[in-house]
Order: sequence, then C-alpha cells, then structure tokens
Amino acid sequence: MPVRAVADPADPEFDDFRDLTDADVRPDRRGIVIAEGVNVVERLLSSPYRVRAVVGVPARLEALAPHLRELDAPVLAVDKWLLSQVVGFRVTRGVLASADRPAPLDPDELIARSDRIAVLESLNDFENLGSLFRNAAAFGVDAVLLDPQCADPLYRRSVRVSMGHVLRVPFAVLPGQGPAALDQVRAHGHRVLALTPRGEQLLRSLDAPPRWALLLGAEGPGLTPATLAAADMRVRIPMAGGVDSLNVATAAAVAFAQLT
Repeated sequence: MPVRAVADPADPEFDDFRDLTDADVRPDRRGIVIAEGVNVVERLLSSPYRVRAVVGVPARLEALAPHLRELDAPVLAVDKWLLSQVVGFRVTRGVLASADRPAPLDPDELIARSDRIAVLESLNDFENLGSLFRNAAAFGVDAVLLDPQCADPLYRRSVRVSMGHVLRVPFAVLPGQGPAALDQVRAHGHRVLALTPRGEQLLRSLDAPPRWALLLGAEGPGLTPATLAAADMRVRIPMAGGVDSLNVATAAAVAFAQLT
C-alpha cells in the first residue's frame, strides 16, 4: 500500500486513532486493537490480526517499510505534532497501527492443545498483564487463561508493555472462577500449581509435570482461599527475610523459567 501524506487532523482515516486516552471505554472502539511503537507494530503486522491502518512519522514508517509493502490497509505519514493532536497525548514512539479484534478463542479447545498454561485470577493491572504476556512468550508458555475479572489483554497499554507478545501468545477467558474453572483445566490432565508466598513446596525443588497450569493472583490480595484450596499443590519462590512478595509479573517470570 503506498504511503499517503496527511495534514488534515479531521481526515476520516484517522478515526481509529482519535482521542485514544478514552478510546477503550467507548463502545465504538471496543472491537479495535491499537499497537504503538516500531517493534510492537512490526509484531502486529506479522500476526494473524487484520490490520486496519498504520499512521506514523516518515522515519518510523521507513523502518517498517519491508512489512508495509504488501499491506492492504491505509498507511498515513504525518507530522509528529499532528499525530499527537489526533491521538490526544504526546506520541513519543512515532507510529501506531490499528487492527480488528479477533473472535474469542474457546477455552476448552485452548486447554486441550496446551501443555504449559498460566491461569490468572482477578489480574486487573494493565501493565502487569502486559509484562506477564511478555514473560510467557519469553519462556515458551503455550497459553494464558483469564477469569472474567481480569483486565483486557488487548487494551492499548497492555499491548505496548507486552512488546506486542500478547498478539502471539494465545489466550482465552474462562466462563467462571475458582474451583469450577480449575476442574475444566484439570480435566485435560494438567497439574494445577498455585503460586503463593505461603506455598509448602519450593518451586526450585519441584520436578515440573508434563502438563501444568500455574495459578497467579492479583497484585496485593493474591489468590483467593477457595482457589488455593482447589489447587493440586501450592508452590513458592524462596526469598530473603523481610520481603513478603514479588510483583506478579516478576514472580511469573521466575516460575516460568523454573517450570520450563
């Protein structure tokens, strides 16, 4: 698709990117995924997601040129100040892309084909969620399952913090929470491991089972008592005295590295 220079902030091809500060709570934007920055946009362009448009300053579009040549979507070149005016905040990464949100994956089918799974309970911080997906990609986790209380992995900030890896790690939303949801995971032969500072089993001395599902809770409260009770094993990361816990994304990285 040829690059088109645009100088009018009212151009309708900017509509996907307009006023992004509140876009995620507006009904007309819930079907759109936004990627920011060269690396993240490059991963979006290489993903199965259908790209709707790319907009950026000329230097950033040039960096993406090999990926844009066969793109069947508008590519808009703009001045950095115009781009900031359109999106509603100072854009420092110089390029954004939009894509259609895909249909949700079926959790049961995803569990069946995945050996290494992260199961998230009430994880509602967008940046922690993005970091966790980046860690899952780094250590070869096959899938991420979220309960209905988790934040949206495809929220703009989560996509950015994940460095675009949320676009490549399959995820699905479980229909419920707690023991019933874990029964669905366990039915496919996974050993359910709850990561908690109060775990009886040291993670570093655990022989990882062939199929496992690692439970991770929200920053602060952690996993609920019902979920902890329903796990097959409670595991912990040994830490120095005086430190009660790790950031959930950091703890996930340690656990993924050990288990994989």
